[in-house]
Amino acid sequence: MRSKRIVHTPVLLHEVLEGLDLKTEGSYIDATGGEGGHLKEIAKKVKQALGIERNKEQLARIQELELTNVVLEKGNFAEIEKIAKKHGFENIDGILFDLGLSFWELVHLKKGFSYKKDEENLDMTLDETGQEKASDILNKYSKEELYEMFSRNAEEPKSEKIAEEVVRQRREGKFVNVSDLKRAIDSVFGAEDRRVYSRIFQALRMQVNNEKENLEKGLEGAVKILKIGGRLVVISFHSVEDRIVKKIMKKNNMELITKRISRYDDMSFERSATLRVAVKKI
Repeated sequence: MRSKRIVHTPVLLHEVLEGLDLKTEGSYIDATGGEGGHLKEIAKKVKQALGIERNKEQLARIQELELTNVVLEKGNFAEIEKIAKKHGFENIDGILFDLGLSFWELVHLKKGFSYKKDEENLDMTLDETGQEKASDILNKYSKEELYEMFSRNAEEPKSEKIAEEVVRQRREGKFVNVSDLKRAIDSVFGAEDRRVYSRIFQALRMQVNNEKENLEKGLEGAVKILKIGGRLVVISFHSVEDRIVKKIMKKNNMELITKRISRYDDMSFERSATLRVAVKKI
């Protein structure tokens, strides 16, 4: 008999399960399957669940868990309404969005998500849809486009100077790997600054994967398929994401019942997580 793999402990697990207010006969959706940690624990307590994951390698890892009451779908959570209806999931009791990358993605996909991996190529794509890679953006965008991206997605005060430095350095050689982008940032700040690295790398990943637009579409779709009294639980890792979450919840007259902020160290990838739970009222 094949042994099941060990699942890495997901962030804010207790708070997520409490926020979803799991009911034995309820139906739930994990819109960001990841390594399957949240989904596995949800499945233990409910009648049925749907897991959505856009990365094929991650989806294969969830399938290894052999969760018998879980339907899995490869897809983008921006299409959550369509995917849910395809599998008969409507009037949902609770939906989870965990907007962070999993530890496995950071370590094993080798796509330049982390500033700690100097040798990795600046790819940052989360699936195989053929979108521009991070290196394409750095090598093609104008100074104005780069500035807008960094300032909008990272809220970095020195976005203009970083954009100028990227344009200057690419005249000498194309951006290829993580160390190339760090060198441009270091030239602006005169020294390594991990906080800036984190913001700029996340801004670039958000651009590559259209994360802001997908998040808005996904949250709007989630609200539509939630039943009255259903719970929407979102874990975000950036103020830009959190503002989108608050905006969608407010727009749809949802009752915000929980906000927690937790610092945690995920196998050397330290991040700050914000949890929000809201109830659909109308």
